[in-house]
Formats: sequence, C-alpha cells, structure tokens
Amino acid sequence: MSFTEEQTAFRESVRRLVARHVAPIAAEIDETDRFPTELVKLFGEMGLMQLWVPEQYGGPNGNLTMMCIAREEISKVSPACASIAGLNTMFIMPLLHFGSEEQRRKFLPIIAKGGVVTAIAISEPQAGSDVTALNTRAQKDGDSYILNGRKQWCSYGVEAEFIVLMARTGDGPGADGISAFIIEPKKMPGVSFGRHERKMGFRGAPNTPIFLDNVRVPAENLVGEEGKGFRASMRALDLNRPTIGAQSVGLAQGALDACLAYAKERKQFKRSISEFQGVQFILADMAIQIEAARALVYECARAGDEGDWKRLNLLASMAKCFGSDVAMKVTTDAVQIFGGYGYTMDYPVERMMRDAKLTQIFEGTNQIQRVVIARELLR
Repeated sequence: MSFTEEQTAFRESVRRLVARHVAPIAAEIDETDRFPTELVKLFGEMGLMQLWVPEQYGGPNGNLTMMCIAREEISKVSPACASIAGLNTMFIMPLLHFGSEEQRRKFLPIIAKGGVVTAIAISEPQAGSDVTALNTRAQKDGDSYILNGRKQWCSYGVEAEFIVLMARTGDGPGADGISAFIIEPKKMPGVSFGRHERKMGFRGAPNTPIFLDNVRVPAENLVGEEGKGFRASMRALDLNRPTIGAQSVGLAQGALDACLAYAKERKQFKRSISEFQGVQFILADMAIQIEAARALVYECARAGDEGDWKRLNLLASMAKCFGSDVAMKVTTDAVQIFGGYGYTMDYPVERMMRDAKLTQIFEGTNQIQRVVIARELLR
C-alpha cells in the first residue's frame, strides 16, 4: 500500500497525539467507563471529528482514507477513544448526500468548529439487524412533525447536540415510509434518555436508549424526502463500515505489538518464549491476517474516495467483516500468548479482546455483512 506525503504526515501526527494523550488514559477509561470529554476537545482542535466536512462549510475536506488512518492509529491503544474521532460521520453523511443546502449551511459549519458531538439513531428494541422493522412514528402536523417512539443502542446520543433519527412517516412495508429527521435533544421538549448501558467492552463510549414523547420537529429538519431515510442510513453505514475495519486492524495491531514485546521479554525453560516455534507460528499468523485486513480496508477506502459506490458497498462489508474477525482472532490469541497474565487487567490484551467482540456486532453484524456480500456477488 502506498500513501501520499500528506497522508503519511497525517498518520504521524495522529500517532504523536495518541502517545501523548490517549495511551496514558486508555486503561482508566475502560475501568471507570467515563466519557472522555477532554478528547472531544482535543480531537476537535486537531480536525478529526470534523474531518468529513467540506471546505466550503469550514471543514478540512478530508476523505475516507484519512478517517481510516485516524481510527486505525487511535485503536492501537483504545478503539473506544477512536470512535470519538469518527462519531460525527453518521450525522454528516446523510446531510452531505441527501440533505438540503439549507441544512448543510446550518449544521455543518457548527460541526466544523470542532468539539461538537452528534449521533445517529436507527436501531430499536425490536429492530436491530432488521432495520426496516422500526416502529418510531413521525406524524405530520402543519409545518412540523410529531415524533413518538423509542430508540436503542444510540452511541453518544446522550452527549449529542444533533441527532439524525429514523422514523416511520408512512404505512408502507419494510423500508418504504422510513424518513430521516434532525433532532436537537437538548432543545426539543419530549426527548429523554434511559440508563447508560453497561457493556463488556468499548467502555467510555456511551450507549443509551432514547425516548420520544410528542417531540415536535420542524418540517425543515426532514433530511431529503419522506420515505428516503433508509437510503440515507445505508449510505452513512457504507461510508462508516470501512472505518470499523480500520479500527479492527488498529486493535489487532496493538495486540500484536504487545505480544511481540512480551514474547521477547518473557522467559520459560531458561529462554525467551519468542524462541518457541509454537509461539512464532501464532505471531506469524497474526501478522499475515492483519496485513491482509489492512490491504482490504484501504482498497475499500480508495473506492469510496473515488466515488465508486457499487464497489464500495461490497468492499465496505468485506472490510468490516474480515477486519473484525481478524481482531477477534488476534486478540484472543494475544491473551493465550500472555498466559495467566493475559487474563488479568494488569496487561492490555484482555481489554483488547473485550473490545474486539463489539466490532463483530455493531454497524451490522458479520452475519448481515455476509448476506450483503453474497447478494452483491449474485446480482
């Protein structure tokens, strides 16, 4: 893989930021499950959270490759913290591809200033992989819509200034009738949040249900046309899934780096365990899988940056699915190399293994990704 001078310099700057500001707090964030607001400010100042905002709206005009680089590097020490860098993607993309110019002019310059948290709300208690089963309703009322319902697993919603939320505006089956709305939870009466979910991994990245009780949303906050919300959410997912693959690659690389250092230092039977062929085979397999996943991620990013949407749709599912499977395998093997110490919280690999599991589930389970891949192949 080759990267431009700009991309290489960007990677180095993110690495320095991670070493100075993320690595020292990664274990503490996991232990306390607190949302690191200091990183929101820091990532905003560096331009990471607004990377997708075009220059005409005050943003850095970044691309998919740069977002993948950022999430890969930060994930080497904390994928939960890496998610902060990319959390605005799912709000920005529906506006860029389906929103009105008025919406882009209103919201994107605010995000471009940095330090602003946004979110997307799609899933519901009965609508996970089956997104089209959502029941949240939006009823037209004059120049507004009245929203009622419940959302589940909304990442960062409780911290967000703006949320793109999917609701049903029509009675059509499946994806028909699903529309996208921009809500402002801190300003609109009737929006409330449930308990902070206690998760196995990705601690420090808040997930809460959202309750909507007669929430009045201006009609101007409808993103695109009625009934086009499903398309908006799928486009956002297509552009975000490669970054989940990058996140998984970074997580796996961090585990491999930890294993290499530990294997050279740890001695058994009067020699370093790195000299044992059984350990060497595990390390070699880790490296092979990571490099393969990385190549797939950045090939996918290239397709996205070139606007090849058909190829992106296929490669995004591949990159997310393969990358996350690699992360799960590599981190599990990392715990094995560390032995009993790997099972303790004194070393980072147990946290990495817990974090890796979520990458196989969120942004569409890996089973759903395989359905998408097969469907594209059989067209």
